[in-house]
Amino acid sequence: MRLLLDTHVVLAFLRREFAGKFPQFHRLSTEGMHDGFVSVASLWEIAIKSRLGKLDPGMPLEDMPGVLEDAELIILPISTPHVITAAEPEPETRDPFDRLLLAQCQIEGLLLVTVDRALADHRLAFKL
Repeated sequence: MRLLLDTHVVLAFLRREFAGKFPQFHRLSTEGMHDGFVSVASLWEIAIKSRLGKLDPGMPLEDMPGVLEDAELIILPISTPHVITAAEPEPETRDPFDRLLLAQCQIEGLLLVTVDRALADHRLAFKL
């Protein structure tokens, strides 16, 4: 199974809150039952909100990619098809980062690991 972590899940991972907040997914990840991805869009969103003082990622921004890669998560770049494709069906959310994550899932054959109520029922969402 190929799974893309949404920004909330990435933050929980970076803050070392992952196992407590997402025990079902933590079990899958420790048993190697999937390939895990983190979008550059999530890192971008975290960096923007961190610089605005709206959140604390739990570590310096420049350390995030290395921590994710050390955990064998694949950092997914943003490509042209990702930004010009609209995920089907149209998601309820108007958040551009969420829409980009869903488009990446659609193009790359991924499921989005999310707790966001606006995304949880989407056909591309992984049910936690």
